Amino acid sequence: MSDKAYLILENGKVFEGKSFGAKGTVIAEVVFATGMTGYLETLTDKSYYGQMVVQTFPLIGNYGIIRSDFESKNIHMSAYIVNQWCEEPSNFRSGGNLDAFLMEQQIVGLYDIDTRALVRIIRENGVMNGMITNSLNDIDFSKISGYKVQNAVSSVSAKEAYTVKEDNAKYKVALMDFGLKDNIVRELVKRGCEVTVLPYNTSADEIIKLSPDGIMLSNGPGDPAENVEIIECLKKLTQTKIPMFGICLGHQLLALANGCKTSKLKYGHRGANQPVKDLTTGRVYITSQNHGYAVESNSIDESIADEVFVNVNDSTCEGITYKNAPVFTVQFHPEACGGPKDTSFLFDRFIKMMGVSDNAVR
Repeated sequence: MSDKAYLILENGKVFEGKSFGAKGTVIAEVVFATGMTGYLETLTDKSYYGQMVVQTFPLIGNYGIIRSDFESKNIHMSAYIVNQWCEEPSNFRSGGNLDAFLMEQQIVGLYDIDTRALVRIIRENGVMNGMITNSLNDIDFSKISGYKVQNAVSSVSAKEAYTVKEDNAKYKVALMDFGLKDNIVRELVKRGCEVTVLPYNTSADEIIKLSPDGIMLSNGPGDPAENVEIIECLKKLTQTKIPMFGICLGHQLLALANGCKTSKLKYGHRGANQPVKDLTTGRVYITSQNHGYAVESNSIDESIADEVFVNVNDSTCEGITYKNAPVFTVQFHPEACGGPKDTSFLFDRFIKMMGVSDNAVR
């Protein structure tokens, strides 16, 4: 029988549930994800570093644990909260169940709570901190409210550079790893790219020495404005005129490098059903997203860049094309595992940019 466990929000609200996965006490930022599928990709997405994730879909784990679907080798979130978890998954690819995987990864899990009520609190009041614990004795609310996600990018980035390629690769891509999803690498490799993944603190000069045909800026966790050294690096890289493509945190960091501002959203965009409008064509795409910050549209200098995608739900910035260099960035995830692949064509756009670019650095 599972032990009782509790989620205590910083506003004093308490949810009683049951423990699964690893046992223990954990404090983190509580966020919710709306995907009906793709829980493996959610669990292994490094962008959730420092957060406990609530799944809005009521049953999680029904197709088991499939390691080839992972976006990284390990779980980087702090805890996992579901309404129900499936004890006996049914899938020919499955290699285990959710409980065993969370124990293996030493991630605290909580289930059998009213996730609908919890998500309503977050939507109405905004993202807040919480604690999962097995006891209601001696709760320090100042410790809960004082929690802050810190050192996010440095904690999840690759420690050393490595290269992924297939035979006869045509383009060399330098991929700055701020907490990348592995499918970004897969999408580039299958399009004929030799991808060199670089730690977050790789200098602009080191990247230029690689003579890449293009530079990719990955997704990642945390407050983009805290990454001062990365922002300075991107300022220098933009001046090289090397084609660049940024996703999620990469989009935000490049915007900051070009004088834009970012701000925290009330409860973020996390899920596989976010509608995004292309302002050039008027077409709407359904996208996969995972972010808590956004570029402020009114901070974009029109002499430097154009806003080209917006979120249909709240009109926040979802994409920028730059005028001073062959560079574009998007807030959503065109690699889209596990979500809709409506915008995978953006990788083709990046490949085309590298093909026509007159890159003086090479």
